[in-house]
Parts: sequence; C-alpha cells; structure tokens
Amino acid sequence: MTAQAPPVTVEALVAALPPGMVVTEASAMEKYREDFARDGSAGTPIAVVRPETAAQVQTAVRWAADHLVPVVARGAGTGLSGGSSAVDGGITISLDRMRAVAIDPQCQVAVVEPGALNADVKRAAAEHGLWYPPDPSSYEICSIGGNLATNAGGLCCVKYGVTSDYVLGMDVVLADGSLVTLGGKQIKDVAGLSLLKLFVGSEGTLGIITRAILRLIPLQTPQATLVSTFPSMAAAAEAVVAIRGAVRASMLELMDNTTINAVEDWRSHGLDRSAGALLVAQSDASGDAQAEVDLISAACTAAGGEDVYATTDPDESAMFVSARRNALHALEARGSVLFEDVGVPLPRLPELVQEVGRIAERRDVEIAVVAHAGDGNTHPIIVYDGADDGAVTRARQAFAEVMAAAIALGGTITGEHGVGRAKRFALPDQLGDDVLALTWRIKDAFDPHGILNPGAVLPPRLSAKKGER
Repeated sequence: MTAQAPPVTVEALVAALPPGMVVTEASAMEKYREDFARDGSAGTPIAVVRPETAAQVQTAVRWAADHLVPVVARGAGTGLSGGSSAVDGGITISLDRMRAVAIDPQCQVAVVEPGALNADVKRAAAEHGLWYPPDPSSYEICSIGGNLATNAGGLCCVKYGVTSDYVLGMDVVLADGSLVTLGGKQIKDVAGLSLLKLFVGSEGTLGIITRAILRLIPLQTPQATLVSTFPSMAAAAEAVVAIRGAVRASMLELMDNTTINAVEDWRSHGLDRSAGALLVAQSDASGDAQAEVDLISAACTAAGGEDVYATTDPDESAMFVSARRNALHALEARGSVLFEDVGVPLPRLPELVQEVGRIAERRDVEIAVVAHAGDGNTHPIIVYDGADDGAVTRARQAFAEVMAAAIALGGTITGEHGVGRAKRFALPDQLGDDVLALTWRIKDAFDPHGILNPGAVLPPRLSAKKGER
C-alpha cells in the first residue's frame, strides 16, 4: 500500500511573501471563491494571495508548482462563466492590487497591470486625447486582466473589435513561475509564432498575465444615436442584417420585450413596454453621421420598425445606452439567472432568436435576450426560481439547448464571456475531437502538471483513464 503524501501547508508561502499578502482565514477568503456567474462549481482554496508585483506572482506560482497545488487567477470577479471559481485545495491569486496604468501618448499605448479597471484605462487615455475601445457592459467594474483572460468584447466592438485587437504586448508568469515578455509597443510584429494572441482568451489555463501593452486610438468622434421598436426580435434581427450590409455602425444593440420590462421595473428609462424588441444603434462617422443614421432608419422602417427616433443629444444617447447596459442588473432582480453568450454568423441571427423563443416555450422558462446584434453575439439570459428543483432542471436543459442551437447554426457557445466551468461540457460539440485533442497538447506544453485553472475551459480528455485529469 502506497503511503499518502502529507497535506500541503502554506507556512512557507506565507513566509515567502510580505505580511498580510497571503489570506488564509475562511471568512476572508469567501468573497474570492466564485465569480459573478455563481454557477455552484466553486471550491474552497487553502489560501488567497494578493500580490502587488509580478515577482510576488512568480513566488506564489513557484511554490504551487513545487507542491503541485492548483492555481486560479482572479481579477475583479465580474466573469460570467465560472472561469475564476476557486478550486478545492488550491490557491487563488487575486490581482486586484496590481492597478498601475501608464499612458505613452507618443506610441499611443497604455501599459497596464491586470487589476486596473477597464474604466481606469479609458479615463487615463482620455486625458491624452486617446481612447481604449473595448467596452464590456461592466466596463466600470471589470478588470483588464479579466478582459484579457476572456478576450472581452462590448457594445462598440461591432466596429472597433474586441480585446485581442488592442493587445500589443504582455508579461506572463508561466506554470513553473518563470516570466516571459511578449510583444512590445510596436504596432506591427510578426517575429516568431503568435504566442501573444494565444494567451488572450486562455482564461488563466496557460499562464497569469501581469502586465499588458494596449493599443490606443484617437478619441471617438461625436455620435448620433437611433432607437427603433419592433413587433418582434426576429424583425429587429432582420433589420440588423440589413443595416450591416449598408453601413458600419459603431453600435447595434438589441433588447427583447422581457428585457425592456425588466429594465423599466428596475429603473425607469422611458422605454415602450409593449415593444417586441428595441434596437439601439449609433454612428460616429466623422462628418457623415447623419447620412449613416438615415440609412439605418430606412433599414429599420423596411423591416417593420416603429417609433424610429434619432438624436445627437449626448444625454439622450447616454440614457438609451444605459438602458442596455443595465439589462443584466435588471434581470438579476427577477430571480436566479444563467448567463448565455452564444454567437452565430450574422445572417443567421434571426433564426437564432426564433429558436431561443421556441426553447423557452418548450422548457417553460423565461429567457430574456439582449444582444451585441451587429456581431451576431447574443446573451439569452435564463431567469428561473432557484428554490424550485423543477425550474432549476428546466433552466439547465434550456441552457444546454441554447448552446446546441448556436452550434447547429454554425456558431459558438461563447463570443466574449469565455467557456469557464459553466460551458466546458459543450465545448467538444463545437470544436470536435481533433481540435480538442490539439488544444490539450498546447495545454500540456505550457502546463505539464495541470496546475493552472484546472477544471476550467477544457473538458476531460477523450482518452482519459482512471486517475487521469
């Protein structure tokens, strides 16, 4: 009989780092156990490390590598897929103290630590007449490290792209505690393999990002905003397809009737509660925004749009956009929620929203749909009674079926929130056996002992045997 190794203790880790940096009290660690998804997968860590420097991250990871202790990196905890949920017996490295932001106006870049908030970078850039475009709805509270880990998008990515389009360089602590520097301030760089892009969206499974160099662009020009109601989400989706064929709008966001009413219940924005759907569109075309708005208006009217209204007033525009940004908070007030993040090729968006409606009816659950519609990226949010076992079962069935529907339409199970732990069961259906096996080979190359965020993103190996992860 093989003797079992003694349980790992954290005394050496505590001693290796400054006083107070390693948290071990259960009550103090509780708020670091799960992210905003609250998906029930969270374990209990043996310690939470709150480093202030990359060297301290290295110290923690080296200790974990020596003892084969799992490591979960965490940002602001606003993730929606369980990607930063704690692991039993592991450590969580919270990067919330690493918040430095430095702007280089000549190179038009921001040099940022992972704990800095997206809003911090935007504000710092604006002081130099520059702009960092990626803008998740939670931009005021989400961290750059989390944005990098999930390759976050946002409301204006329909025109300006997602996080990976703005990453020029980064420092990463690898699974053995070593630190590598990738890229730099140069705009173009094709030397070697594109390792930089590999880490963006890897959800902490390949390394821990401790610094990023982000590309900035000149400040966005004044915007014209258009809103239009529709009798149905399908009609609104048809309008979006037509708009994308005519103009390059800087925002195309949809809300269904359920979301409209949830937002109005939560905080009145003056929205039409009877509308089947609401489209919020913006144009920032320099010197020609009105011409774009006219084309958007015509497309809305042709698709059955009603009450089409355009404005250049910044306060009115902000009110309509805030209604969209507040959708998640409003829906949370209605009950327990499961967050979807599926995307399809844009022409198939009308099919997707119709199928989501059929799933909601078939499973007898409420599914509210908000969407970065111009990208074909939808957020069907399942609202249910968490105290009702039957409702929980139906909600989880609907959750799986929405992802299956997106895959069947040639789409994806996640456009910007990441796979995390909540969606990893559906990943094989999208990737297929060959791509999944290749992904495991890459994971093994970077993390041979499997200590980085185990249980996130990747499902068990296809050839897993008893005792293998």
